[in-house]
Amino acid sequence: MIDLQDIKTKLSLSTDIAIIAHRNPDGDALGSSIGLQLFLERINHQVKVVMPSDHPDTFHFLPRVDDIIVFDQEHDRAREALSKAKIIFCLDFNGLDRVDKLGITINESKAFKIMIDHHIDPEPFVDYAISDSGASSTCEMVYDFITDLGYNHLIDPILGECLMTGIITDTGSFKYNTNPHVYAIAGELKAKGVDDYMLNDQIYNTMTEKQLRLLGHCLSERFEVIPQYQAGIVAITKEDFKKFDIKRGDTEGIVNYILMMRGINVAAFIREQPTIVKLSLRSKGDISVQEITRNHFNGGGHKNASGGAAYAKLEDVVSRFKKVLPKYVKPLHSA
Repeated sequence: MIDLQDIKTKLSLSTDIAIIAHRNPDGDALGSSIGLQLFLERINHQVKVVMPSDHPDTFHFLPRVDDIIVFDQEHDRAREALSKAKIIFCLDFNGLDRVDKLGITINESKAFKIMIDHHIDPEPFVDYAISDSGASSTCEMVYDFITDLGYNHLIDPILGECLMTGIITDTGSFKYNTNPHVYAIAGELKAKGVDDYMLNDQIYNTMTEKQLRLLGHCLSERFEVIPQYQAGIVAITKEDFKKFDIKRGDTEGIVNYILMMRGINVAAFIREQPTIVKLSLRSKGDISVQEITRNHFNGGGHKNASGGAAYAKLEDVVSRFKKVLPKYVKPLHSA
């Protein structure tokens, strides 16, 4: 049976390594991947980070982010990096469907595969899995991985800021998915010189005028409240995408504004795209939006933050969400 000492032995000799995270990478996927890359390079490995699709401009401040190989843009270079790798790290995803066509390449690769992930029900496609659904983020787990290998001293402010980015974004600045250990890690990173104020400013205070006007449109024209089930829905159309010239990352965080309303415990941000309708769900307390997306929208994620999709009309997806909501949320009063 493989243990962490075996992994340390494998990493003791210089080799080619590839790191891959999920499609539409967020702060945790990017922060954990780049942070792990910086660590592995410091112990003399040759490392390439590969993503199925590009990242939001929000995370332009991360070091080496422009060096990421994006499969959507460079198919051959991405496949070459994975085929050359002797070790492949799979970060922040637990199933090959989360990396699209790259899943085939990973599955066929003879490389030693290591998963570090905090989503439930990981699929058995790796040789060694570090899986903890109780962790706040994959960045928390990468911090522990580096520390457990005995290399905590290699975590400097630059590497630390990568890891803190994922912790901040996956906890909503420590509003959810927290645990005592992640607060301890944040304190240790702060002590190492990580500038958490700068990170919060970069992540949350760099909206463009277009993004701010889109947010206003969503809350003014597309916001529906279902008070009986303490739920709020924002559903945007293909026409909205055209009107606001919505690009990757422009809608990031809109779902969280719904939860800011008093009495709202479930938030749904539903967007109509050319061939599919996607959902981002958030909740408070014991309401599991992960069960909603898993059971009804081909998705998954975490108890209070989850995503899904459906090949259907926008109005049908909204109707389906309203129909299943009573199964997971008790009404405030009987109808």
